[in-house]
Amino acid sequence: MDYTIGKEQEMLRKSAREFFEKECPKDKVRELKSEPKAYDAKMWKKMVKLGFQGLIIPEAYGGMDGDFVELALFMEEVGRNIVPMPYYATIALCALPLIAYGNDEQKENYLPGIAEKGDIWTLARTEAQADNSPSEIQLSAVADGDEYLLNGTKIFVPYAHVANMMLVAGRTSEGDDPPKGITLFAVDPKSEGVKIEIIPTVARDGRCEVVFENVRVAQAAILGQIDRGWEILDEIQQQGALLKAAEMSGGAQAAFEITLNYTKERKQFDKPIGSYQGVQFRLVDMLTSLDSLKYLVYNGAWQVSVGEPSRLLNSSAKAKANEVYDDICHHGIYLHGAIGWTEEMDIGLYHLRTRSMIYDCGGTDLHLESIACELENDVPDFIKLYGPAS
Repeated sequence: MDYTIGKEQEMLRKSAREFFEKECPKDKVRELKSEPKAYDAKMWKKMVKLGFQGLIIPEAYGGMDGDFVELALFMEEVGRNIVPMPYYATIALCALPLIAYGNDEQKENYLPGIAEKGDIWTLARTEAQADNSPSEIQLSAVADGDEYLLNGTKIFVPYAHVANMMLVAGRTSEGDDPPKGITLFAVDPKSEGVKIEIIPTVARDGRCEVVFENVRVAQAAILGQIDRGWEILDEIQQQGALLKAAEMSGGAQAAFEITLNYTKERKQFDKPIGSYQGVQFRLVDMLTSLDSLKYLVYNGAWQVSVGEPSRLLNSSAKAKANEVYDDICHHGIYLHGAIGWTEEMDIGLYHLRTRSMIYDCGGTDLHLESIACELENDVPDFIKLYGPAS
């Protein structure tokens, strides 16, 4: 990879960092944990005016036509400030597939609303099995004239209680091959038969249970092709995992800096604890793992932006992010002492985020399995150059 962050991208990063530091300090994060909406609606509107929601959306639909690297940098700043808001659900899980698979009418109907009005979208995918596999999708979508009837339950749907629209994964046909027969529908959460209830999670991050009882959806609401929805879901998982890794990388960077600064301030035996070699070793390990995560995220984002996405890099970044973010927060809590476990300390707030992000677009086991499959099918460079041994 020969890639450096340009001036415009640095300006975006700086703009996002300054905005979030001003609009969402840690005290605001603590306040929002008891806010029913689980996000700051006023801040969301300010983001619309700054064009953040339209960052990756084409100019023809009111967006800024940015690239994937810029989106990854923005997600990094979201994670750095642990901003609770439906940006990831709206943009990573819904806007990207709408751009890639939506027809002209769907793009005209939906994308300007996201970019210019701040419409909130979410993806209703996870069901009781919760393993990110095709067989998990059991919500039934049965044709009824020019419409489909949706019946089933989705869980851990982010921000469904405040969403303007949902992408819902349903099964339109049965067969021996689970990936076949899955279809994505754009559904209004206010439709008759939709019931939404917030799930009380540790991070209080707006996850919901959504029940569909004979919900009618028009054929025009189908995203992509009937029975071909798994291809879209797989791409959502790949890109979503990379963007979540970027968000987690930003959070890990902030958690490291919080810990580093604390070791310079906290004293034992009249000396800052950061002056002790054992503490320094721990900090070096944290920084080394953090740098390796940043490399994977930036490399993966660059590959997507040039049209050569790498499943190996995407899964490596997410698996690494799950490990690194959790480890850095644990080391940080250790160096803070017992008080680090509380939400009173900023490091405690970051640790809660690790719990809520690990399974977004696939947990560690799923991505390790994906890495193994990619490596098994990979042809080493020396064989590409010189051919197999005779």
